[in-house]
Amino acid sequence: MGKPRLNHPMPSVRGTGTEPRRLLAAIDAAVTYYRAQLEHADGPRAYLAERGLGVLVHREWPWRIGYAPPGWNSLTRHLRASEFTAEELVGAGLATRTRDDPDRLIDMFRDRIMFPVRDPAGHTVAFLGRSSPVVDEDVPKYINSPETAIYDKGQLLFGVAEQQDRIAARWTPVLVEGPADVLAVWLSYSRSGRTGAFALAPCGTTLTDTQATILRQLPGATQGLIAAFDADPAGHAALDRAWQLLRHPRPLGPLLAADFSVGADPGDLLCRPNGKAQLRAALRRQAQPMLDRVVDHRLARLVERHPRLLEDIDGRCAAVRLLAPLLFEAASPDEAIRVARRIVAQTGAGVDTVAIAALAHLEQVIHHLRPDTSGQPGTA
Repeated sequence: MGKPRLNHPMPSVRGTGTEPRRLLAAIDAAVTYYRAQLEHADGPRAYLAERGLGVLVHREWPWRIGYAPPGWNSLTRHLRASEFTAEELVGAGLATRTRDDPDRLIDMFRDRIMFPVRDPAGHTVAFLGRSSPVVDEDVPKYINSPETAIYDKGQLLFGVAEQQDRIAARWTPVLVEGPADVLAVWLSYSRSGRTGAFALAPCGTTLTDTQATILRQLPGATQGLIAAFDADPAGHAALDRAWQLLRHPRPLGPLLAADFSVGADPGDLLCRPNGKAQLRAALRRQAQPMLDRVVDHRLARLVERHPRLLEDIDGRCAAVRLLAPLLFEAASPDEAIRVARRIVAQTGAGVDTVAIAALAHLEQVIHHLRPDTSGQPGTA
């Protein structure tokens, strides 16, 4: 299958005094080093196997997962011996200078499972590092390469370069939170299948306008675009942001949201019995309209802040007033009617209450659109 023309923005080169080709060479050498370290890292290998990702330990391409050992400067010493300079290692985001001694370098990633981040041309430009499962809870679960002359994390989505065949085949894109979720979806579909889904993830950031544009331009987005986030507050916030960025201009296909139980995500489903089938079902048959899930999340946040909100008519009316603006984010009258019915069902308010709140919101919008004529001749 040929590569589709996705019109991806390329990472900008800001100029750091080091040549981009040398930064790319340093990162590629780091990929090889991390791959070799994974072969002897029993703990990370066992963790990947438990998560259903064990096959990727032995299969190098296309993901090239590795492991950064726990030493302070293991990678730095290895690459310096390969004649990479300190400036190149810092410029590539592989090492950082210590505060006490700027001449001393330490590795950016230590004791982490490493997921290379590639640009659309296939160059590895950065890493996402997942902490060891046995570390303290206060250690960040993921850390991301710093932005460099060859890497702007808001411009890329993890998984694009590795899944060009599925993109070209117009499979349905799925937006997920992290690299493990991308790999879970990848393993759940056979490459020989005529239809399927593939997942992409932001690179350690909330979804950006540029990333939303990339998603809308994917060939498979004409059939639909699915968001598959964790069923927790962070996942709900990510879904709300995805809705705001993806709904306008709206892709030709529907915007959907996978429905996971609390504490579950694509990566969790993969390691369960019959997990691949469960994940495929969650992404396709059980997916709901994204706007419906946004309504649910906003109401849940209101009730969390005001537990007795829906116990009386005043509270229900207040909830409806806060949800009514979502009616105007619907793509069609039919969708607006469906959302109105959902608000009625979820709040216990009457249809007339929803209609009045919608009209009040519309009047407020029209009022703000009117030109301000105060102070002009002939005005009272």
